[in-house]
Amino acid sequence: MTQQSAAGRSTARTRRPVGGGQSDARAVQSHPVTARLADIAAQAGVSEATVSRVLNGKPGVAAGTRQSVLAALDVLGYERPVRLRQRSAGLVGLITPELENPIFPALAQVIGQALTRQGYTPVLATQTPGGSTEDELTEMLVDRGVAGIIFVSGLHADTSADMQRYEQLRAQGVPFVLVDGFSPKVQAPFISPDDRAAMQLAVTHLVSLGHTRIGLALGPKRFVPVQRKIEGFVRTMQDLLPLSSEEIERDLVQHSLYTLEGGQAAATALIDRDCTAVVCASDMMALGAIRAARQRGLAVPSDVSVVGFDDSPLIAFTDPPLTTVRKPVPAMGQAAVRTLLEEIGGTPAPHSEFVFMPELVVRGSTASAPGPRP
Repeated sequence: MTQQSAAGRSTARTRRPVGGGQSDARAVQSHPVTARLADIAAQAGVSEATVSRVLNGKPGVAAGTRQSVLAALDVLGYERPVRLRQRSAGLVGLITPELENPIFPALAQVIGQALTRQGYTPVLATQTPGGSTEDELTEMLVDRGVAGIIFVSGLHADTSADMQRYEQLRAQGVPFVLVDGFSPKVQAPFISPDDRAAMQLAVTHLVSLGHTRIGLALGPKRFVPVQRKIEGFVRTMQDLLPLSSEEIERDLVQHSLYTLEGGQAAATALIDRDCTAVVCASDMMALGAIRAARQRGLAVPSDVSVVGFDDSPLIAFTDPPLTTVRKPVPAMGQAAVRTLLEEIGGTPAPHSEFVFMPELVVRGSTASAPGPRP
């Protein structure tokens, strides 16, 4: 993810060089045409003096104004001076918890491509068991002078974590955006899927198929997305079935780990409580739930229906193809980049949460509820 933009390489040959420094002029002798400051100033909506300061790398120009001048060069077809191309291609850190769950590489790809298109170089930093912590990765990225950081499913999603680390990062002047997980204690933009709506979609689908014993398999309760999924699950179950919230949380909600093995363990417990359908908080857990059903001698979906969450790459090709709630990864990734670049450019977005609606994708792992088990 550290390669330069292919689009930038292909267009550089067709752009005209900009005057404004002898070293830059000599570096691009193939088309000796000097840009008129007036044209660039008019396009950017600034004065010619401001354009001159930007082209010559002088201080005293706001980041947003500098970006407007550079964008004007691009629109008019002029090649950026070498020193400005180097300066604009800043590093942006992306910290993810792990890459075993395929939804994280998918999100990283969207974010990386969006950053590259804007002239930034993404630096992927991944936490691994026994490896670097989020704080250590953050320190490493800050030491390398990143222009900003995007955190995905980080400690900001853990209600037991100390949120002061993010305030310290802000005090250092490093812009950042937080994806998956919200904390009112952190003054920063958040990007999230609507976890409550996701559970409403899944439960409504299963109830429409005649299921009344529906279980929920998810991760540890201290995480914000887990708490929100429980809220959406309990509320929808109460709305559609004659069940109390206490009964639902006691009998139909099972916490485990966000892994295939975790899903298998949680689903085993739920199936043993006579659940005929299991909603899982990730596709990886859902694959574990399918394994759990088969180990009990049950078929999916004729005996047990399973719903995942994420719509990870290749999940449509499992056996059976998995019904899941699609996380809006492209929209979330692009929004995270757009919001971070606004922060970097000096026009920060409101310090609030941008919530994106998921989508139910019905495939082969859900079917009508079976008759009573013998």
